[in-house]
Amino acid sequence: MADKKYYITTPIYYPSDKLHIGHSYTTVAADTMARYKRLRGYDVMFLTGTDEHGLKIQRKAEEKGLTPKQYVDEIVAGIKELWKLMKITNDKFIRTTDKQHEETVQKIFKKLYDQGDIYKSEYEGWYCTPCESFWTKTQLVDGKCPDCGREVELTKEESYFFRLSKYQDRLIKLLEENPDFIQPASRRNEMLNNFLRPGLEDLCVSRTTFNWGIPVTFDPGHVVYVWIDALSNYISALGYMTDNDADFKKFWPADAHLVGKEIVRFHTIIWPAMLMALGEPLPKQVYGHGWLLLEGGKMSKSKGNVVDPVVLVGKYGLDAIRYFLLREVPFGSDGIFNNEALINRINSDLANDLGNLVSRTVAMIDRYFDGTIPSFREPGVFDEDLINVVMKTPVEVERLMDELQFNLALSEIWKAISRTNKYIDETQPWVLSKDESKKGRLAQVLYNLAESIRIISVLIQPFMPETPEKIWEQLGINDKKLVEWDTVKTWGKFPESAKVNKGPALFPRIDLDKELDELGKIIGQRSNGQAAAEKKEAEVKTEEKEEKQAGMEKETLKENKEEVKEEKQEDYITIDEFAKIDLRVAKVLEAEKIEGADKLLKLKLELGDEVRQVVSGIAKYYKPEELVNKYVILVANLKPVKLRGVESQGMILAASTNKELVLVTVEKVIKSGTKIS
Repeated sequence: MADKKYYITTPIYYPSDKLHIGHSYTTVAADTMARYKRLRGYDVMFLTGTDEHGLKIQRKAEEKGLTPKQYVDEIVAGIKELWKLMKITNDKFIRTTDKQHEETVQKIFKKLYDQGDIYKSEYEGWYCTPCESFWTKTQLVDGKCPDCGREVELTKEESYFFRLSKYQDRLIKLLEENPDFIQPASRRNEMLNNFLRPGLEDLCVSRTTFNWGIPVTFDPGHVVYVWIDALSNYISALGYMTDNDADFKKFWPADAHLVGKEIVRFHTIIWPAMLMALGEPLPKQVYGHGWLLLEGGKMSKSKGNVVDPVVLVGKYGLDAIRYFLLREVPFGSDGIFNNEALINRINSDLANDLGNLVSRTVAMIDRYFDGTIPSFREPGVFDEDLINVVMKTPVEVERLMDELQFNLALSEIWKAISRTNKYIDETQPWVLSKDESKKGRLAQVLYNLAESIRIISVLIQPFMPETPEKIWEQLGINDKKLVEWDTVKTWGKFPESAKVNKGPALFPRIDLDKELDELGKIIGQRSNGQAAAEKKEAEVKTEEKEEKQAGMEKETLKENKEEVKEEKQEDYITIDEFAKIDLRVAKVLEAEKIEGADKLLKLKLELGDEVRQVVSGIAKYYKPEELVNKYVILVANLKPVKLRGVESQGMILAASTNKELVLVTVEKVIKSGTKIS
């Protein structure tokens, strides 16, 4: 079992009066990985915590009339409550004010000093208090901090220095010979080209101009500067340099440090150099993820665009927020937190895809077989393809999770969900239920649906801790052994005796316009409702102008009616006749070719809260993947017809010539189901 241990960390957070959704991003990712590894049978150590020393903390505490410890105690309590709300399953929470941590840092500092890796000198340079970083004059950008763009202070004081330059060549060799040490690869190139190859300077590791820090034991006027203090938490939390170092011996080196890209430099240059100096193994990987942005700027309280995770979880539920954070953005890249994108993900992926799949399946088992699937079953067409897709999913999910590709792993799971939804349309259980001779086939179809959902529910456990339990309750799965991770690799585990229980929708659909208005108010932005009102006002003015123009044209037609030929008049329809046509905006959710029909595509269209199936003869002009997420115009009140045996519930509009065909689409995104009048 030696290879079944896993140690993952987040950076320890600098106490702030208010945490935003960006802070939750890293911790949710680490928690997801920890949950996944536990499900795979690993003995996991998941560490998070708070970095509580420094000049910035001291100044803020003074402003509030508190001691630094009183100030951070209040904030840390809030952080712990947030992690509880987000269901973060950290095994340890370290504070750099913990006595054991302080004693370990002092021992590390003394050891490095005794062996000559720390020496005393004088420092003069430009200091950024918010970033806790020193800069040379040439590194400043327009005289300000190159990281945060804020003012810096010229500082001159006696300091201790760590011989970082001594480890330059070893660090270059580390990164060149171990390309996976820093991920993604772009961060590795940045460290090599921007910092290591140009040359490293020794690092200031003590301060004398403030006293909120860990005292240097052999020189009381000095406190240990932030990075020796903060970075040591990853081993001090394991009992390093104490009599109780069993966790250090068991879990070190760390399997993964998850950090924001702004602190990759400290974790991949300073931290490895410290460990080299201490003679300890290096972590296996540092993953520098991107920032979660809001309207193109990095989230920060000072910018006034903080999104409160407590509010979001309260409004939409924990799993919806966790899903969005992990699905929307590739983990190594920057991503934008967008209110509309959040709601669309909830409506489309969670309500339409997953929620609808569960509720339809449970309802059909309840309706057709009184809640229990009978054992007499009859395999048939489409079964093999469904099973192949679902059974390939766990393999891909494991591969992608081991690479920390959370969004791609979720994408694979949602492919299985999409295939299972498609299976319902292919097999049409409601048709089978009308023929007594096909009860066995109906039972097989519903069993395949239930088993697919069981496997999907297991796979989403690391990402969404609450939803699987709700699914198991509705499916009637009471034996937790049937939803252990390894069960997803065997088809047919769904229990014969399961009695389904119809429950509320897993993810109710959300009114987009109303929610955008509410969220806009919460984050202090201009209300989207106000923007909508302005848009409506502009539309009304346009309509009035068009009506006026139409009235003028009507008068002109009236004056010239004698010149209009009778046969032409017969081509006109009245406004009352036109009003009978129900034209609506529809969003294309899925598109696929119909077997044996070269011209036809089968489309799934979102029409407000309804999903319609439409067959359209546009296959020669559009590829199925080009249509997904397009907003088209649907004639919604046409009588349903069958084309090549496939029911079509309406018709989408297109303009065509002998050589080309172009769909009629809307210029701007508008809520699906909106009536055109």
